[in-house]
Amino acid sequence: MATLNSISVQELAEIGDKSTVELIDVRTPAEYRETHSTIARNVPLDELDAEKLLADRNSSADQPLYVICNSGNRSRKACEKLINAGCTNVVNVQGGTQAWEQADLPVVRGKKTVSLERQVRIAAGSLVLLGSVLALTVHPYFAGLAAFVGAGLVFAGVTDTCGMAMLLAKMPWNRVSSEDQQCHVA
Repeated sequence: MATLNSISVQELAEIGDKSTVELIDVRTPAEYRETHSTIARNVPLDELDAEKLLADRNSSADQPLYVICNSGNRSRKACEKLINAGCTNVVNVQGGTQAWEQADLPVVRGKKTVSLERQVRIAAGSLVLLGSVLALTVHPYFAGLAAFVGAGLVFAGVTDTCGMAMLLAKMPWNRVSSEDQQCHVA
């Protein structure tokens, strides 16, 4: 099995010919739409078909495939998925898009959105509050809703997999429409 290689955003930016660099951004379409590297293309982690991606890049299979996300966690998961599919030259971009922006590297800016992480916090908090209020005012069994959300948050923390985030990522407001594709290079 191939090992997971990493590169800093500064090292990636120093690579000479950007036309040969293949950088995939595995964040959600909404996150990608908001800000992304000028050389990245969006392949969301939940839609990543590693075998198809590897087959499509047949002519450039010997070239490194760089993977970026927001901070490095999802890109690491994508790299592992690609390695398991047989990609031997996959490279995780350390620090992700946050580090890319902090290094003042060129980005494309589009429509500002509420981040997926904030959406999860808003939804989880709302469900806990709703369950608590209903348990106090309607029936004590509604406390189960708050307990269920709490258990989900513990599970997400332990496994680093958040079902609520995966569900929210599929919502229409987190999808890219043609009118949202207008953006500018910063």
